[in-house]
Amino acid sequence: MEKKEAREQLDRLYNWGLGLAIITVVYNIAEGLVATYFGIQDETLTLFGFGLDSFVETVSALGVTQMFLRIKKNPDSNKGPFEIRALQITGWCFYILAVILSASAIYNVIEGHQPTSTSAGVIIGLISILTMWLLIWAKLSVGTKLNSAPIIADAKCNQVCLYMSIILLVASGLWELWEIPYIDALGTAGIVYFSIKEGREAFQKSKGIDCGDCTV
Repeated sequence: MEKKEAREQLDRLYNWGLGLAIITVVYNIAEGLVATYFGIQDETLTLFGFGLDSFVETVSALGVTQMFLRIKKNPDSNKGPFEIRALQITGWCFYILAVILSASAIYNVIEGHQPTSTSAGVIIGLISILTMWLLIWAKLSVGTKLNSAPIIADAKCNQVCLYMSIILLVASGLWELWEIPYIDALGTAGIVYFSIKEGREAFQKSKGIDCGDCTV
């Protein structure tokens, strides 16, 4: 009887973890659509880049969803082909995103281009910070209860999304309040930095190399 209850408890935790992974996928898609739309409309590169990053994060989140399905069946199993390919695609997408945003930021600085508004960036940044904090807390809770290093690592990897959200909020807020010149380009530089960092870590994880807190 006790074994049955323990198994049911484990199943509930794994199902909750899988649900969190699916929520992450859906949220990233919605966030990407909204952020890129307003990024184009308001001519703010930081918000536009943040939106594109959300789409890349969706690919990574799909790989994490597969990871939850795998470890539910066998907690000690290794990454499968789908997860490895998702990590490789994620890595290349992050690098390409970094190149595009870098070139765009340099062009905006040269042309002296500034956003028409960043109010959407402030709102999206606040929502994203709250959402990422809740997801990190929930995933850490599940990972700790299951004593699962991959799940805990995934939660810690979401911290990068939290940092990007803070960059978006700060850059958007400073422009909205005081219209500080080129703060949009500086915010974009922050997105580029973390994109390169995430791209490198994605390739490391695809090769099974320990990359600190983000080892899956």
